[in-house]
Amino acid sequence: MKNKNIYLITLVVIVLFSVNKSFSQSYKIVDTGQQKYFNNSSQISAPNDGADFFGQDAQYLGYQPSYTDNGNGTVTDNNTGLMWAQTPDLNGDGTINVDDKLSWEDATAAADTFSLAGYDDWRLPTIKEQYSLILFSGIDVSGYEGETSGLIPFIDTDYFEFGYGDEDAGERIIDAQFATSNIYVSTTMMGDETMFGVNFADGRIKGYGTGPLPGQTESKLFYVYFVRGADYGINDFEDNGNGTITDNATGLMWMQDDNGSAILWKDALDYCENLEFAGYNDWRLPNAKELQSILDYTRSPETTNSAAIDPIFNTTSITDEGDNTNWPFYWTSTTHENWTSTSSGGAAVYVCFGEALGWMEMPPSSGTYQLLDVHGAGSQRSDFKTGDPTDYPYGHGPQGDVIRIYNYVRPVRDIETPIKSENINLNINVSPNPTSNILNIYGLDGFDGQVTVCDLTGKIISSCYVSAVSDTQIDVSFLNQGVYFLTFTTENGEKLYQKFVKE
Repeated sequence: MKNKNIYLITLVVIVLFSVNKSFSQSYKIVDTGQQKYFNNSSQISAPNDGADFFGQDAQYLGYQPSYTDNGNGTVTDNNTGLMWAQTPDLNGDGTINVDDKLSWEDATAAADTFSLAGYDDWRLPTIKEQYSLILFSGIDVSGYEGETSGLIPFIDTDYFEFGYGDEDAGERIIDAQFATSNIYVSTTMMGDETMFGVNFADGRIKGYGTGPLPGQTESKLFYVYFVRGADYGINDFEDNGNGTITDNATGLMWMQDDNGSAILWKDALDYCENLEFAGYNDWRLPNAKELQSILDYTRSPETTNSAAIDPIFNTTSITDEGDNTNWPFYWTSTTHENWTSTSSGGAAVYVCFGEALGWMEMPPSSGTYQLLDVHGAGSQRSDFKTGDPTDYPYGHGPQGDVIRIYNYVRPVRDIETPIKSENINLNINVSPNPTSNILNIYGLDGFDGQVTVCDLTGKIISSCYVSAVSDTQIDVSFLNQGVYFLTFTTENGEKLYQKFVKE
């Protein structure tokens, strides 16, 4: 048996053959940036395929975050094409604190007059634009008090300036909510008009009242990252007629139905990894940003009597904690890491397609609790991976977020996953997969043709010719983290594809 090292050379571009669908990724979902692996409570080493906790966020690396500092106070996201104001320091005093914050009304007005780097077409971002910046390499600081210099927010501070809440002004450290242009189509709490905002301190989307807080006369204040560029976050759904929905904008295929029952996080991973449906066996549990991409912020249980998702999908209805008809929370593969040492990996991200319910003590200190939609359908929060929901009769946290622990599942897969040509009689295997350095290829006996490494867009990164070898090795240490394809092309043009992940 011969081994032959392939020395890779840079070439041009080919087009991947997919599942008989063509698409243009106008809504490119940036990876969450989560590179750690977790069990039900803490960080672990990477699980192998088939092992417990396989299939979580870090094992599926998509479009890696990539930014350009333009040197003029702006940052370009090389994936989305959006240009962002680099800092929320709106008064320009070099310190990010409460003096830079604006009410939602003032933030909307400020966008109309904001000018930076010669551009005057800045705007408040939509919730999907703002969420494109979130990174789950961040660590939730809920409940933390003390020095903030060693904390890790949910945004890339190599490119963006960021500030936690201003403790000197009486704020909490987690008060780093950023304003968007999305107003909830329903109301929260006791009928409050509500804006969806991203909190880069605690890693959540929540709805925040646009008016004064209870017992106060001043409206809540928010940080702002203004944005400019073409609209981002618009779906292009297609019903494939086989129980699946393709989003041609994102390049993702979804199961049209959910799994139909509430299960634990580990079981959600297992369910997706072992699912064979509509002729595909490469389903996975979506990460936080993938699942958020199919939220429909024009819908809500109260206003449309539906889940916050396009009705092209089927969504199981539930009876919620107040004995009302509602719609579920859905697990993601993303762990919501927090700063505590006892169970830093004990919670995972979920997305609310029904109301983001919470138990509020009303009036305060009365011992009487009322179940309210505290943050709105379309929020992203987190739930414990294991435990007993009855241990949390009035929820968890300052808004009494309901704790379910058992949540629903909406499987996803990449629509660009290639299919095997019926004419190539090869049984190719690659390992290890994921890999950080060397990729071993087995099953090339008698193969004569091109072997190329392609990214998800079909761009050839490197290529070489292989002749009559039984197995070989490819050095992929130079690749960035992400998902790639090996493409095997015979002399008569037939193709076979194998996906691999570079750690």
